[in-house]
Amino acid sequence: MANKLLSEMGLPKSIAYIFSARNLITAKDVLSLTEFELMELLDVDLAVVASAVAHISEITCPPYQTALSLLEQRVQNERMAGHLPTCLKGLDNALCGGIPFGVVTELVGPAGIGKTQFCLKLSLLASLPLSYGGLDGSVIYIDTESKFSSRRMIEMGYNSFPEAFHAEGMAQEMAGRILVLRPTSLSEFTDSLQKIRVSLFQHGVKLLIIDSMAALLAGEGVQGPQRQHSLGWHISFIKSVAEFSRIPVVVTNQVRSQSRDETSHYSFQELSRVDRSEASTNLDSHLVAALGIHWAHAVSIRLVFESRSGQRFIKLAKSPLSPPLAFPFNITSSGISLLNDDGVEMPGPEIHTIHCQGHSSIINVGSEMMH
Repeated sequence: MANKLLSEMGLPKSIAYIFSARNLITAKDVLSLTEFELMELLDVDLAVVASAVAHISEITCPPYQTALSLLEQRVQNERMAGHLPTCLKGLDNALCGGIPFGVVTELVGPAGIGKTQFCLKLSLLASLPLSYGGLDGSVIYIDTESKFSSRRMIEMGYNSFPEAFHAEGMAQEMAGRILVLRPTSLSEFTDSLQKIRVSLFQHGVKLLIIDSMAALLAGEGVQGPQRQHSLGWHISFIKSVAEFSRIPVVVTNQVRSQSRDETSHYSFQELSRVDRSEASTNLDSHLVAALGIHWAHAVSIRLVFESRSGQRFIKLAKSPLSPPLAFPFNITSSGISLLNDDGVEMPGPEIHTIHCQGHSSIINVGSEMMH
């Protein structure tokens, strides 16, 4: 709009002629000068200049939008972009329909908390026929820890969609749509990614799952800047795959333990019994995502899986549209089941804290992954 011609703006002929005579042709030419500079250049009164500038500004500047209209527009864009419903009503409502297409969604939490269960159910849902609410497509499941279980996925299918899975051959068809890759090194994983990008459209892939990225990096033994460079390249490539193919991409992340005061207490500092008790208590609330802060900024959606006082929760810790919410859940024969659909809003740092009360299987990786 700044390059819009003054001759097309309906200015009074007298001032339009003066602008032209002074070689002021576009709106940018006029708006780049102050009113006093225009007075001197055009040799006209301030009132005339102010009136012309106001007229040009009104035509050139885009109309204002309210915060409400911007939010409504973004929600509409999200809904039109497409989602993979999780069949968890409260979570789907918070995410405006489910796991969004075209971006990276991260699941982070301790081992055994339910991340792979969630991924298995998503795989099932993406491969289901459209008539059952699925995407009727193939799934690429990169299984770096050999946790994928066809038997468990089929069990979820029989219990969640009995009509579909009792049809002859349906279970075999669904299982046949899920392509499982098991790279044993980061280089194999990189090769797999590059091949995947080429074959996404050929195989009608509707979902990509990487379970888990942290396990690959932990097994490489690469430290410091080299690790961060590798991580940066991989997340950039994974994001490009999501954007290029317009499919949901789900990546799981592990956790590492970090006590609240691990930087201030050393082996030579003796702690009292009370201090040791407090440190033991505080350790639970200071689990952190293994892949660090740079990875966290790169993902669009972050779901934190945790356990507090024997109850498991899914926390919607990062989303461009939803407030931070926590949903209690159980794992059943059908997969993950929310105990209520309303969720509990969690303001402040609590939404990012990862609890693991009642869980002993914590994957510990080097602290350099946090930098």
